[in-house]
Amino acid sequence: MRVAEPTAPPMTAASPSRLRQFYSLTKPRVVQLIVFCALIGMVLAVPCVPTWAEVRLGLLACLGIWLVAGAAAAFNCLVEKGIDAKMKRTSWRPTARQELQDWQTLLFSALLCVAGSALLYVWVNALTMWLTFATFVGYAVVYTVILKPLTPQNIVIGGASGAMPPVLGWAAMTGNVGPEALILFLIIFLWTPPHFWALALYRVEDYRKSGLPMLPVTHGNEFTRLQVLLYTLVLFAACLMPFIYGMSSWLYLAAAVVLSIGFCAYGFALWRNYSDALARKTFRFSLIHLSALFAALLLDHYLI
Repeated sequence: MRVAEPTAPPMTAASPSRLRQFYSLTKPRVVQLIVFCALIGMVLAVPCVPTWAEVRLGLLACLGIWLVAGAAAAFNCLVEKGIDAKMKRTSWRPTARQELQDWQTLLFSALLCVAGSALLYVWVNALTMWLTFATFVGYAVVYTVILKPLTPQNIVIGGASGAMPPVLGWAAMTGNVGPEALILFLIIFLWTPPHFWALALYRVEDYRKSGLPMLPVTHGNEFTRLQVLLYTLVLFAACLMPFIYGMSSWLYLAAAVVLSIGFCAYGFALWRNYSDALARKTFRFSLIHLSALFAALLLDHYLI
């Protein structure tokens, strides 16, 4: 999942330990949200209270997905170390500060990817392993290496790999990909552009310095704001689909309507009267929107 990191951790006079440097390469906060979304897919795939065997399977799947996602994040840090060094938001990363050599980062990424893939193949199932590996390739290679430096629609196209976690979770528990998993995929796919562009709006100078063709740089502030608003409206419709399809009941529907109205309201306010402060608030609300939406799905699954 492509989730932007809003701020860098505080810097201290002493250099962080080597272990903390490697850990930071995995983008822990981003990976936590990825695993959370995968967990939602796992829970929804099990129609009732899971057995111990299903809990064990889910835990192993979460670990495998965490390892491969961390590998993709580390590879991203390696490829973009020059870009990261130019941007205030990412200049603290060990790769950007040249605290880790390229071969160390590459080896770390490869070890995580191999370990996670092996775990998924042996203890979960082959479908989950291949889907997770395809997600690694989609993010680390297709998005980071090819799309990101070439097109302002990079986050839209590359969002497909970022929307995969619920599909991975569903596949882990069932051995297949059902329409329910695809609905969850669609929600994250449509959520990603307004989430990321809200951040890009108030970080536009960083992206301009980096040379990346992000939408606010190539098409301007006003056009990007309109795109944020339009995506929040389309996302609203997608967020209703779990209820329409019968995956959830009124509890989720109520949460989805309230959260989606809130996101649309932020998008409308941002379109009509821009400020960096409002863009920050929109970005932060987008994180609340997705987390609370999936939490509502989880509560609805067990309580209703």
